This record gives sequence, C-alpha cells and structure tokens, in this order.
Amino acid sequence: MLDLIAECEGVNVEFMMVPDNLEVMTSRVRIRELEGIPFLTVKSIPLTPWGRISKRVFDVVVAGTAVVLLAPLGLVIALLIRWDSPGSVLFRQRRIGLDGREFTMLKFRSMNAGAEALDGKAGLGIRDDPRRTRIGRFLRKTSLDELPQFINVLRGDMSLVGPRPERTQYVENFKESVPKYLDRHRVKAGVTGWAQVNGLRGDTSLQERIAYDLYYIENWSIAFDIRILLRTLRAAFSSREA
Repeated sequence: MLDLIAECEGVNVEFMMVPDNLEVMTSRVRIRELEGIPFLTVKSIPLTPWGRISKRVFDVVVAGTAVVLLAPLGLVIALLIRWDSPGSVLFRQRRIGLDGREFTMLKFRSMNAGAEALDGKAGLGIRDDPRRTRIGRFLRKTSLDELPQFINVLRGDMSLVGPRPERTQYVENFKESVPKYLDRHRVKAGVTGWAQVNGLRGDTSLQERIAYDLYYIENWSIAFDIRILLRTLRAAFSSREA
C-alpha cells in the first residue's frame, strides 16, 4: 500500500483501505491527537478513573439500599429453601470476573444439593431442568435466586451491571474458539447485563451475547446502567421475559 501511494505522488487518486485487522480488534476506531500527531485508537480503556469511581459509588449505594430493603424477603426465601429440600441455603460457585480473576459468586440454591456435578449430562441453562426444587423453579422464573449477588457487589467482586460471569472451565474453552470472548473481562461482571435484558440468557447464542456485552463495554455510562436496571426490574415481574 505504501508503495502504491508513493507511485501516485502528485496524482489525484483517492485511497481507501478495508479495515480487516482493525475490524477484528475493535468496533470503534477513534482518532486521538498527541503532540499534534493524529493516532488511531483501536483499543482503549473502557472506564476512565472517574468512570470507575462513579460506577463503584453507584453500585455501593444501590446494592446497599437493596440489601437493607430486601432483607425480609431474603429471610423468607432462605426459610423456604430449607423447608423445601436438604442442603445449604446459598449456592457458591467460582466464576471469572474483571481481568480474568476468579471470585466466588453467590446465589440462593435453586437445585437439589450436588446437582452441579450433573451439568455435563443435563446441559447448561436449559428450561425445566429436572434438578430444580419446587421453590427453585419459582426463584429462577423470577430471578430472585440472584439476590445474594448484591453481597458480591458490596464486596467489589461484581457490579450491578456488566457481562454475566462464567465458570473457569468454560472460559478456557470459549477463549480458544470464540473471537473477542476475553474482552468481556475488561469490566467487572454484572448481576444483570445488556445481553440479559435483550433476552440473551441461558441456552441462547453465545456469539450474540458477546456482541451485546462488548457494545455495553464500549458505550458504558451511568445512564446506560440505570436503563438496564429498570429493564431488569420490568423483566423480573414478567413471566415471559424473566
């Protein structure tokens, strides 16, 4: 290309380039000037220092308020889980979050104790999983099993909004076969996300989920977080969307 440009010196020829490699690296190329020299920014930090601070303050305020207001509901759910089936009230699982670091994600247990060992046989995110308990079916339908993740948010493991975290073994598999998959870990994992409020959860297209996650990362704002949280609340009360 450089040789062609040199050959056309002094001739009115317009040059255009197909952004093949750039397109693989990013979906938003920006021009930034440093000391008078223009640079193409093909990949940038998704959150500025002020963005990280404002997002963290928002998370703590909203999650802290939710923990206080929903404590009675959480106690009722815990009692129902203990009454419905033997086992722990909380389900703990190692997931991958910001910068590829592992953390322990919390949920209310919605399946029989030990059901995780049968994931390979049952499949992930399937509807009407027979391993679910009676109260577990209601919790999953209404997404109330996710409430303990407000504790993860207060701990700093998660954010209210972000890409949903996945288990270590699946991340190892997906990073080799799915382009841009690891870019999801450039921000904290979320209790809810842009993909989820658009119906992409459970047994849905992984590629499409990643596209929505990356769109969120590249277009983050507090207003965008609030929009996603409001849509999450609406979906939680809709049997069709939950």
